[in-house]
Amino acid sequence: TRSMAMRDAILAFPEQFTFEPEIQNGEHFGKFNKFVLLGMGGSHLAGGLLEMLDPYLDIVIHRDYGLPAIREEEMRGRLIIASSYSGNTEEVLDGFDAAFEEGLSVAAVSTGGKLIERAKEAKIPYVQLPDTGIQPRSALGFSIRALMKLLRLEMLLKDSQHLMEMLDAASLEEDGQEIASAISGKVPVIYAARRNRAIAYNWKIKFNETGKIPAFMNTLPELNHNEMTGFDLTDATKDFAEMFHFLLLSDESDHPLVKKRMRVLKELYEDRGFPVTGLSLMGSSPLEKIFKSLLIADWAALHTAEHFGLEAEQVPMVEEFKKRIAE
Repeated sequence: TRSMAMRDAILAFPEQFTFEPEIQNGEHFGKFNKFVLLGMGGSHLAGGLLEMLDPYLDIVIHRDYGLPAIREEEMRGRLIIASSYSGNTEEVLDGFDAAFEEGLSVAAVSTGGKLIERAKEAKIPYVQLPDTGIQPRSALGFSIRALMKLLRLEMLLKDSQHLMEMLDAASLEEDGQEIASAISGKVPVIYAARRNRAIAYNWKIKFNETGKIPAFMNTLPELNHNEMTGFDLTDATKDFAEMFHFLLLSDESDHPLVKKRMRVLKELYEDRGFPVTGLSLMGSSPLEKIFKSLLIADWAALHTAEHFGLEAEQVPMVEEFKKRIAE
């Protein structure tokens, strides 16, 4: 079938946690406890998850050209990690060059490309990811382990190895398939508590890139102060109810008042004719909760693509866009 490559990537995902990242040019590697992560698309997703896993982590995630607006003396105390799966991401290379020219502390994470070439040439510390031919969004295990190594998060590095045995990708396919059937033909809107924002964001990205459908996300409690009023349907706007399906990602360790908000929100949306599906995060540790949920999202997105007869793995519009901006 057209989605074999994606299916294989999902089934093989738990094996990524056996990857042992090594820092090349590590002798030039100082000690840091503050970081900047330069990354676009699939290359910064791991950073968002690390912020969840270690709320005290001082990391600024920069998804743009150049460097974030941080005062020079503050920037000198940070390790700037340029993360680009292909090694050829325009925005990341731009930031990497700017950091290098300013003599800042830089490290790189990539499968190869120009980024690894430049790191080798400049004798800058780097972690090379295995190039197994999968898409950046599918390589989250590799990239999160590489970042754990560079950020010296040794406990997380050790704990994440166990995901190899804890995650059974095939056993989660049915859950994903059920969600794909439930949202069929609708635009999924994924809601989670603020602390689980990175999970909801990953769900959105998987529906966009693998499922090839529009999808949106937001977080509680903030959305109770604004976004939900956009779904307060009247006779004139009732047709909107046909377009959306809400997925509420809940976690037993959510704030009790956020749990209450989620429950009331579900009632209010259902009263207005919107379909709402509750999904609780399952697992004995934050790591397991995150990656089980994301595997279910992978399957949901894959089955969405299959439902529409679309190729799940490639991202042709991104390729077309890159060609046009290169003209």
